[in-house]
Amino acid sequence: MTTATAAPELHTDIPSAAARIPALDYTRTVDRLLVHRDALGEVFLTDLQQIDEGRYLAGAQLPRSHAYYGDHLLRPESYDPLLVLEACRQAGLAGAHRLYDVSAHSKFILTHLSLDIVRPERLAIGPASAQLAMDVTIASRKEREGRVTGLDYLFTLAVDGTVVGTATLGLRFKTPNGYLTLRLNNRNGMALPTSATYPRSTPGTPIPPHLVGRANAENVLLVEPAVTHAGSSALLRVPARHASLFDHPQDHLPGMVIAEGARQLALFATLELHGMSTAKTAVTGIDIRFTRFGELEDETVLTAETGVRTAPGEAPAEHYTLGGVLELPEDDGTERVPVRVEARQKGEVLCVATFRLARSRPADDRGNRSRA
Repeated sequence: MTTATAAPELHTDIPSAAARIPALDYTRTVDRLLVHRDALGEVFLTDLQQIDEGRYLAGAQLPRSHAYYGDHLLRPESYDPLLVLEACRQAGLAGAHRLYDVSAHSKFILTHLSLDIVRPERLAIGPASAQLAMDVTIASRKEREGRVTGLDYLFTLAVDGTVVGTATLGLRFKTPNGYLTLRLNNRNGMALPTSATYPRSTPGTPIPPHLVGRANAENVLLVEPAVTHAGSSALLRVPARHASLFDHPQDHLPGMVIAEGARQLALFATLELHGMSTAKTAVTGIDIRFTRFGELEDETVLTAETGVRTAPGEAPAEHYTLGGVLELPEDDGTERVPVRVEARQKGEVLCVATFRLARSRPADDRGNRSRA
């Protein structure tokens, strides 16, 4: 039987929410197996502290320099929003194992993730690595025969005692046999592949790195780009030897790989259609809903549709997501563009991602606002 607890509200009172977060340990990372990572350098989670049955705290150290998460043209330099989401993902994985007795042999399935950054200036890279504090609430808990089969998480995120945003994450847990049955059914009985034997490069002409906000071509995930009057499209490059995106062999396209490809296409479309430089365009909102597994062998087509560019002083335009209308924050004099990205294989939707892109502010302006 499947049960679910009522979803509590997020901590919306920012000062009091931050005040409730006690000291967390940032001196060492957790066991890499808790966060499903092979390389120690890919582990960012440092601490877990359970508050009660439905709430715990987690700490993560965000590295100032990283071959993947640190390779961005954005100025002023800021921590990658997908790095923040990866920290949340690791907090969800470790919490499931350590606090909710999900077996180490269980297979984890990512159903959704979102991020809303309300204080982007607080994520600027400074002289020391940022210490991210996560106040984690279990919004929904699914059980069957006494075993936890799914958790939906709500995160309140703070840096240096100031809440910088909120996030959500959904995970489902399968036994090895249950996972194998699910995957084989999805593949019409075809044996599972492995990224360990995947071709080293995907055919096609890659997008130049600077057009997707990157300096290193190894971090570019798009090939064969095309631009239309309303958006853009590209094929997803599967970087099977990438040390971060494929930290260990996979039998499918990881959700974070699709998320990165979607983010790059959103930046490319905004540059091509709205002239917003990737060096001055920050991602301040992400909402991604996964509907099926992405297969390694199949061609993955990404399409992006940009919304109306909102100039300073104008009311933000409505934009839709699978969860409803995307609510943009109140106007603060920043240009914004919403972008919707679909990922498809064989005509079937793998996921829908909605991004909120905003014009990055000069360093002194960001500093003045942070002191306001």
